[in-house]
Amino acid sequence: MIMKCLVGAVFVVCLGLPVWAADCPAPADHSDELAALFEQARAAPTEMAARAATDGLWKVYLRAPDAEAQAVLDRGMARRDSYDYLGAKTDFDRLIAYCPDYAEGWNQRAFVYYLQGDFVRALADLDEALARTPDHVPAQSGRALTLMQLGQREDARTQLLEALANNPWLSERALIAPGAPLGPQRPADPGKDI
Repeated sequence: MIMKCLVGAVFVVCLGLPVWAADCPAPADHSDELAALFEQARAAPTEMAARAATDGLWKVYLRAPDAEAQAVLDRGMARRDSYDYLGAKTDFDRLIAYCPDYAEGWNQRAFVYYLQGDFVRALADLDEALARTPDHVPAQSGRALTLMQLGQREDARTQLLEALANNPWLSERALIAPGAPLGPQRPADPGKDI
């Protein structure tokens, strides 16, 4: 009897998920706003001058499709910030189930996976975020960092350069400097033993 109730409950929950996802409005088209912010960041002469554009990008990405999604996103980020990774992941799972087309849900869950050292899952979620919003700069830079952790240096460098094409003032830009982990590598001097 308990097993029948459990199976029935699981069935009802599974049936409810697609209906719940159907209730989430499609993410708004922010392409014009993002393009203006990318241009502002590219034109900035200094990192300080680019800060307004960078902050503006985050405000756009963190704008959820509706109030319910916004509440779940905000709670998940607060939990993550207080190192409650399990609670944060639960919230981001819920956000993704509710609004699967909202890239930031995938990006935030990827960040939790990254912080936990689960780089394979982080990469999968970052790919999902970028499939939905290809110019999502935090997902681009997060993907570069994740690829770097996975030892995929050239792919990481390529991804970071793509992010920097959108916002050249990302703090991760230091990673492509000469001698940095994703920077140009000097060829070994053939006259020296290593």
